[in-house]
Amino acid sequence: MDRFIGFFRLTRPANIVTAVSDILAGVAIAGFLTEQTSDYAPVLWLVLATIGLYGGGVVLNDVFDAELDATERPERPIPSGLISVGEAARLAVFLLVLGVFSAYLVSQLSGVLAFTTAVAVVVYNKWSKHNAFFGPLNMGLCRGLNLVLGISCVSAQVSAYWYLGFVPVVYIAAITMISRGEVHGGRRSTLYVAAALYLVAMACIVGLSWVHGHIVVTMIFILAWAFMVFLPLREAVRIPEARMLARSVRAGVLALILMNAAWAAAFGAIYLAIVIVLLLPFSLALARVFAVT
Repeated sequence: MDRFIGFFRLTRPANIVTAVSDILAGVAIAGFLTEQTSDYAPVLWLVLATIGLYGGGVVLNDVFDAELDATERPERPIPSGLISVGEAARLAVFLLVLGVFSAYLVSQLSGVLAFTTAVAVVVYNKWSKHNAFFGPLNMGLCRGLNLVLGISCVSAQVSAYWYLGFVPVVYIAAITMISRGEVHGGRRSTLYVAAALYLVAMACIVGLSWVHGHIVVTMIFILAWAFMVFLPLREAVRIPEARMLARSVRAGVLALILMNAAWAAAFGAIYLAIVIVLLLPFSLALARVFAVT
């Protein structure tokens, strides 16, 4: 049982729930649920795809960081000796392959997007994450592709809305910048830049909601999102120590659910926005047990 829980811990389950919300936001943007259809298989396959891609990515992160974690995070499954590096690597490969295969069952375009995401995941974990510029950009790209993967449930809509994937790139880049201080603390200047990027991401969704005529409802989710991320970020600016930065990162990751609810509301899918928000208490409950980083 301990080993099973150890494997589960490696996948960061609270984070995976936020990845599922990316897919649902993409589904809302694509207008999939506004069509007269009883076939929800594409959505279910894409949800399974993102579980595989995100889970594989975070497991791979621990594989490549095994030596570093032995010093900085010895409680994690690999450095603690609960799970071997080889076992974790095989799990990561299995999950990534599962993610790509599941996406291909929706369409060739979805499969290509999933494969591109898997490549971006490997590049991040193996090479770019230790670079101050390309690391946050690469991590953001993974989330941006995940949103577009959700949009691909209606292939024709990808060409119309692919550019929206840049918004998660900006937001996740901000979180990744903050996360660099989770162990040893950070600098206030970095936190100010992250705050500015948060505002850019929010402004983009507000602008789209205005264009689509859904700004009032969307602002409910935007304000909740802002409250969730800026409160701990303000404390981190006041005390830029590792524990405060870790709280800010945790809030930023979990608040992705509110960001995705705002996407759905901006495109008029209010019921789907509510469904997405209902993922938040589930993710928060998991976050009390499993690490969010």
